[in-house]
Amino acid sequence: MGRRGAEARKGACRARQSVGIVDLATLRAEPQAWDDCVARAVEPHPHFSRHVIEAHRQAGLLRDDCAFVIVRTGERLDAILPFRSGLDITGLGTAVAQPVLSPFMPSSAPLVAGDAFADTLATLVAGLAEASGGRAWRWPLLSISGRAGQGLLAAMHEAGWTTGIVETFERPVLDRRPSHDAFLTDHPHMSRLKDLRRRRRRLAEAGTLERVTATEGEALASALEDFLALEAAGWKGEAGTALACRPKTLALAHALFAGTAGPVTVRADTLSLDGRPLAVSLALIAGGTACLLKTAYDERERALAPGLVLEAEIVRAFHETAFAERLDSATRAGSALESLYRERETIAEIIAMPPGGEARLSIGRRVALARFEHRAKAEAKRLLKRG
Repeated sequence: MGRRGAEARKGACRARQSVGIVDLATLRAEPQAWDDCVARAVEPHPHFSRHVIEAHRQAGLLRDDCAFVIVRTGERLDAILPFRSGLDITGLGTAVAQPVLSPFMPSSAPLVAGDAFADTLATLVAGLAEASGGRAWRWPLLSISGRAGQGLLAAMHEAGWTTGIVETFERPVLDRRPSHDAFLTDHPHMSRLKDLRRRRRRLAEAGTLERVTATEGEALASALEDFLALEAAGWKGEAGTALACRPKTLALAHALFAGTAGPVTVRADTLSLDGRPLAVSLALIAGGTACLLKTAYDERERALAPGLVLEAEIVRAFHETAFAERLDSATRAGSALESLYRERETIAEIIAMPPGGEARLSIGRRVALARFEHRAKAEAKRLLKRG
């Protein structure tokens, strides 16, 4: 087919697509289409899936003003992004749009199907401008090294948006090798791996040390309760930030790590000594990527790092059982997993302004305001620790 024919086909594809802004009730009425979009996404992740969004709704952690920008082709959903609008320092008294996030949503890339990928992103970007009313977007935790994030930025620039980066960090991820031995070969942190093996031996000297995986039923429920108890018994419990300390976050944990139907599955790995839980890791899996969202460990055994020993055991199981293609640490900067996982994903916070949008504040000024807010929060945190 010649160039003119290809462009005509491209235009016809875009003409069949439509973009809309819907509420949660409307999207919940299309469970199969929602699940299908997650399964077809070029970079599927669980965070904007039906399972995770529904768990937040059930726990009362989804704001009433949450809406979704969706792109569809007929009855099929091609892109999904939950968002909200509200006052933000980067708007100096005006509304700014943001993707919906929570501590259980460490990534904000939209779900975008691979069919007609570039056209879908162009349609989605038009919907983003409509969703914000022409105002700015503040977009944290966007992977700009992944295909969806890169494609989103490219589509914005193609449509005349201006963007600025507030900050970036490198998140540890691990792509599965042919074997665990292949993972170990030429690992850049061999001394760290040797140290973890030594700590594992020390733990095993006290009894029978084993890792057990649960994915459903009573075993999964028991593993979740062990996680909640370990977390509540540690410093997070003392600070009142453990999941079990608040009814809504406790309800969220139970809703997330219950039996699931659809493209998202759940997993809990427990490291135990003579049956006593030393560490528990909770993960959500979608599209071949396992997001290791939370780990809790027995802080009485802190010197032997049972949480990291468990992470190393999960890496071994990852290679031996092939339960996923990639492990995503789902962490912020400075994670202990930086010395274990071998790849990195660049995560950014961006400010984006559609063409013809509010010109009262430049992108540069908005970026500066966001950076000021980060510095102020970091200083407040430092002073609280000193106190």
